[in-house]
Amino acid sequence: MRMYDVIERKRNGGELSGEEIRFFVKGYVAGDVPDYQASALCMAIYFQGMTQRETVDLTRAMLASGDVIDLSSIPGIKVDKHSTGGVGDKTSLVVAPIVASLGVRVAKMSGRGLGYTGGTLDKLESIPGLSVSISRTRFERIVSEVGCAIIGQTGNLVPADKKLYALRDVTATVDSTPLIASSIMSKKIAAGSDRILLDVKCGSGAFMKTVDDAIALAREMVAIGEGMGRSTVALITDMGRPLGTCIGNALEVAEAVATLKGEGPRDLTDICVELAANMLFLAGLGTIEGCRGFARNQIDNGQGFHKLKEMVAAQGGDASLLDDAFGRLARPRASREVRATKSGYLYAMDTERCGLASVALGAGRATKDDTIDHSAGIVLSAKTGAVVEEGDVLATLYAANDRLLDEGEHALRAAFDIRAEQPRPVPLFLARVTIDGVGRAGA
Repeated sequence: MRMYDVIERKRNGGELSGEEIRFFVKGYVAGDVPDYQASALCMAIYFQGMTQRETVDLTRAMLASGDVIDLSSIPGIKVDKHSTGGVGDKTSLVVAPIVASLGVRVAKMSGRGLGYTGGTLDKLESIPGLSVSISRTRFERIVSEVGCAIIGQTGNLVPADKKLYALRDVTATVDSTPLIASSIMSKKIAAGSDRILLDVKCGSGAFMKTVDDAIALAREMVAIGEGMGRSTVALITDMGRPLGTCIGNALEVAEAVATLKGEGPRDLTDICVELAANMLFLAGLGTIEGCRGFARNQIDNGQGFHKLKEMVAAQGGDASLLDDAFGRLARPRASREVRATKSGYLYAMDTERCGLASVALGAGRATKDDTIDHSAGIVLSAKTGAVVEEGDVLATLYAANDRLLDEGEHALRAAFDIRAEQPRPVPLFLARVTIDGVGRAGA
């Protein structure tokens, strides 16, 4: 078999066999297939696409390139959640404890932030002492005893994805639905959970800008999960505005704590309840409506917050700080208010610009080697649809010094669009995708 023939077949719109896909992935990981041929195939896939069978075969081949975690030593059903990334998305810190407090185990491996999207690991590391780099044995013990743990990727999981993603990033082939779907699902399946919930973001702060594109990606990923024996559901959720009011690591932990105490913003609370309900549904705890009630009850009775403290302590963090998270975790050195320059409706927010503003303040990374300031970030005082008067505070910025505040303010002001007309409301939940089909909001 020659790599030249594989590239030519896909370039001409042909369907690759499972053998050809395995030949490519195995050869690329081993170094037998050079970058220039791998990038040629990625570009051919970008333009020609892949069938559902090809995408499943690609996922299987990538999965076989490294370790697959065996969580069978952990009792009960294990449910994982993956978000495609956004601004202010701290849902894992709320959802995992809620689900675990109801007896469903959550063994979660998360990533770090890069660019304008935040990373769950960075948020957790704003809690002094907490480690996200722990042994597999300790990870499994915490999940068994506490019910949930969130750590960084361990071992040699999906090395094919690491190599392919780095190549796609520099060859303008990131934006390919089958390549995105196989990348995400190979890592989720390698992580070992029995059931998978996908939160596919859509809008100005998401990779997928339209609902149709988000649904197309979700359908690919659900088909892969189901095709590989994992019950999988995807929710399409809005990222045309930041989620909640806080952007930045310690600030987002504090807002997650407030949400678990029943004091969080409505949008964050509602989306966390819906995500938790779908995870509980996947675990067989009842109907979606019944599981929504279970999730809200764990907020009302404080058991979700108690479970978060248990998880933090088990991973070495000082859980007592969560009792006053805004006061004891989020302690920035300098701050500045950003005020409206005219009156009207906050017609729209460019969510990506909000994320880039947080990076400018020091809360995120422009490159993977950058250090971050856990206390830096943004607290929004107004969200899309709000009526604002000239001089009203739109947001408060937090950073280490005035220079960073200047940069953050310049970036954030470009995100606000104030107009005389009122914007049309956009729902938080846009669609739900299962192997049986797509249910759109309002349909």
